[in-house]
Amino acid sequence: MATIEKRTNHDGSTGYRVKVRLKGYPVQTATFQRLTDAKHWVQNTEAAIREGRHFRSSKAKKHTLGQLIDKYIKEILELSGNDTNNQRHYLKYWKEQIGEYILADVTPSLISEYRNKLLGMVNSYERKIGVSTANRYTTALGHVFAIAVKQWEWLENNPVHRVQKLNEPRGRVRFLSDDERFTLLEVCKKSENPYLYIVVVLALSTGARKNEILSLKWQDVSLERGLLTLHETKNGERRSLPVQGHASQLLRDHAKIRRINCDFVFPSEKKNQPIDIRTAWENAVAKAKLEDFRFHDLRHSAASYLAMNGATLAEIAEVLGHKTLQMVKRYAHLSEAHTSKVVASMNKKIFG
Repeated sequence: MATIEKRTNHDGSTGYRVKVRLKGYPVQTATFQRLTDAKHWVQNTEAAIREGRHFRSSKAKKHTLGQLIDKYIKEILELSGNDTNNQRHYLKYWKEQIGEYILADVTPSLISEYRNKLLGMVNSYERKIGVSTANRYTTALGHVFAIAVKQWEWLENNPVHRVQKLNEPRGRVRFLSDDERFTLLEVCKKSENPYLYIVVVLALSTGARKNEILSLKWQDVSLERGLLTLHETKNGERRSLPVQGHASQLLRDHAKIRRINCDFVFPSEKKNQPIDIRTAWENAVAKAKLEDFRFHDLRHSAASYLAMNGATLAEIAEVLGHKTLQMVKRYAHLSEAHTSKVVASMNKKIFG
């Protein structure tokens, strides 16, 4: 039920105060200068309340993006165990740039504008931000809005869904040559960080990502079976990785001096959390004089070595944890020799 009350303002003009009362819902009020606007608001508000849309839009006008990000970090990131420095860094950017906007005013065009401002900016590693990284910033914000829509009902729609991703270049394949690998490993052995060498060896021998390795706990390591169980993977699925040879022996030696009061395989000295190898890794890359090389390229190196040693694309995808072959097609040219042998073998059997 709605009531419209005609009122005379202090300046002598006429106004209309509107109240909408529906059983089971709080009273909604508004003031208008024209009667037609008041009647129109009544119709829209009553319809929105009955359809469950009104209160989400009301919350979108009460909360800022900064408040939403803070709530997301506290209730989602910190409690889920998926809290990463990268994700916090991405969300920090959005909070600093447009955190004061109320949610109702955070439009696709606004998001696109500040996403595009990232291009060419220099990050903490003194590298220019490209389209791939800019897309990751947007993806992180999109997940925040997805929770706001589905779980907290602060919004009706996710504005990031209407932001078209930037076209990304083809995936780079930068892998270590034999000389580069030897030099890097020798430098890592001499690092002040006691875990850098074994972490790099594990990355090269298994193709695991940095966060997957650093988040390992001893209960995830089976030395007898030679397996690592990865719980926190990029695609959200648990997978097991075989550990063989030198990497296996390093883990066995490392297990003999494990810290009793910490579950992590590579613990921080001060807290019950994984160690941060960022500085040690950057120093090692500099000392080894590697150009255009990132930690993630160790994963590319592992995949490239697999391809050059005869592994099929399906086998590489299984090791790396990719659901499809699309991501590993970049290594196809490295397995051409193996493919030629397969075709030659087939032809020999058929034609003699």
